[in-house]
Amino acid sequence: NGHDLGGWYTYLKGYGRDWDPKKVFTVADGAIHISGEVWGCITTLDEYENYHLTIEFRWGKKTYGNRTGKARDSGVLLNSVGKDGAFQDCWMYSIECQVIEGGTGDILVVGDGSRNFSATCPVAPEKQGESYVYKPGGRLETIYSGRINWFGRDPGWKDVEGFRGKNDVEKPTGEWNRLECVVRNGEITNILNGVVVNRAVSVRPVKGRIQIQSEGAEIFYRRVDLELLP
Repeated sequence: NGHDLGGWYTYLKGYGRDWDPKKVFTVADGAIHISGEVWGCITTLDEYENYHLTIEFRWGKKTYGNRTGKARDSGVLLNSVGKDGAFQDCWMYSIECQVIEGGTGDILVVGDGSRNFSATCPVAPEKQGESYVYKPGGRLETIYSGRINWFGRDPGWKDVEGFRGKNDVEKPTGEWNRLECVVRNGEITNILNGVVVNRAVSVRPVKGRIQIQSEGAEIFYRRVDLELLP
């Protein structure tokens, strides 16, 4: 709401719910500031099923822990269900829209490895490493863990601070980006700065809470708008 974290609760690894002694999550100048110092998230109090989520984010300067000097990392976890911290004592099981330098828009399955958590996407014939790459009209592949890379992810991506690929849609570090996640009837479409970068034609689960991660990098979210869809 631009003033406080009304409508959300915090969860931090090693601290639990609604205990944030290091002030990882604060609100100032109309934006949510996430320091990244402790892994965790803010989580919506309510669950949602069909919605259009629009957020605007920009990276800060600091990185922490084992992410020091590495690509700035965060993420938006959609359709989050189950126990707080079930995944690595940090997050609920969910489908992630990745927010990371060079890889924003990747789709990740943050689950328990079972068929209760999955994403089916059209993909290109060849993988990038162990990951499929989104391609409109491509063959359908289903994953139960791991990721589907956005269509333009640089095959030479490196986990280094400030990484930029030659086809990146994300703006340079420090500039505001607009990320949209359209979640409807079990589908998820990720749109970055007006470009459809990834799409899942089927996911499990189909509804749940929304989480925004703290994952070792300073980041600001100045807009989080949720439009419910029929």
